[in-house]
Amino acid sequence: MSKIEVDAIEPQSGTSLTIGASGDTATVPSGATLTIASGATITNSGTAVNFGATGSASWSTTVKTGDFTAVAGEGYFVNTTSGEVDVALPAGVAGAVVAVKDYANTFDTNNCILVPNGSDKIGGSAVNAILETEGIAVTLVFIDSTKGWLVTDSGLQSEAPPPSYAASYLVIAGGGGGGSAHTGGGGGGAGGMLSGSANLQTGQVYTVTVGAGGTSPNPGSDTRANPGGNSELSGSGISTVTAIGGGGGGAWNSGPASGDAGGSGGGSEKPGNPGGAGTSGQGNNGGDGQGAPAYGAGGGGGAGAVGSNGTTSAGGNGGAGLANSITGSSVTYAGGGGGGTYHSSYGPGGSGGSGGGGASGSAGTNYLGGGGGGSVGTNGPTTTGSVGGIGVVILSVPTADYSSTTTGSPTVTTSGSNTIIKFTGSGSYTA
Repeated sequence: MSKIEVDAIEPQSGTSLTIGASGDTATVPSGATLTIASGATITNSGTAVNFGATGSASWSTTVKTGDFTAVAGEGYFVNTTSGEVDVALPAGVAGAVVAVKDYANTFDTNNCILVPNGSDKIGGSAVNAILETEGIAVTLVFIDSTKGWLVTDSGLQSEAPPPSYAASYLVIAGGGGGGSAHTGGGGGGAGGMLSGSANLQTGQVYTVTVGAGGTSPNPGSDTRANPGGNSELSGSGISTVTAIGGGGGGAWNSGPASGDAGGSGGGSEKPGNPGGAGTSGQGNNGGDGQGAPAYGAGGGGGAGAVGSNGTTSAGGNGGAGLANSITGSSVTYAGGGGGGTYHSSYGPGGSGGSGGGGASGSAGTNYLGGGGGGSVGTNGPTTTGSVGGIGVVILSVPTADYSSTTTGSPTVTTSGSNTIIKFTGSGSYTA
């Protein structure tokens, strides 16, 4: 065997140097060191065996979005956002390596399918392997005809999460509208109220939806009022927070007379018809209506209490709201709307808690999520119930972590060491 002893090998011309011809094997002896000069590039056009880190792949930075055939020695970022992607594995050669990574965290929605070549196996089975775990990366090495491709390394993107910080939230839905009826309408239920804390991931977008207040039918319609809209906070790494809109207040005839279910339930207008049910953890039931002579309608439920039943002489009070100090001062949100009566001479409608509709059909307070007050009839409706209050979503984050990146023009203030982001309309915050 001939031997060449030199200190450096350089191409005779140009910048490319080829070692060996097709089918040859170039060997670096055990204990020897091969040094690649700074700025030089080594390209593997064949099969690398025991070269560098055993079982490793060279990752391609071209993201794959459709079916493709993998090449031994390479790793691929696969994006299944638009649909399932099939990866045809190369013919198995002992020591060959292929790696795959979930690029967009969508393997759980649209799978990545590994397809063995011919009679090759994956983990001892001659069938396709399905990658269906969000964020997963796997490295496979071909070992022999018995087991074929074996997973030698795997991991999840969640094992390397982005930095995060704790934030507090308050999410309140729109209040339900007050009922409209010639005998007086039921009070609207308050929007659902949810508060808590969540870890926001730095750089992620958190979307906010603020629910509208429910409207009331026109005078003469004798129809149950509309519910409020849901409010929502959602984004990566947190469970979506959805507050349910308040239930609409009931009416007498085409009604239905019972209050509508919601975050808090709307008040009933007619005896024997119950107030609407509230959502557990978000609000309370609406009150029941009563009979002659006043036909007092039930008040809408509030975040802190059920709506009062109407009486034969007056409408029921709306349920009280709940106080929260996320802004740095105590504010009461999500009170129910008061119930109306058959005629103003029989007494006023019930009052709501803060954020609720007041007597005789006054509107729920915007950005507090209160229910609208029910109408006061005059033996033939000439008044209408009131609209529910618009909801609100409030975030409190450490000022040291506040990114200043928002959409939807929220009001931004500070309280102590926290920044308060108050959304009165839909928008977003980038943590």
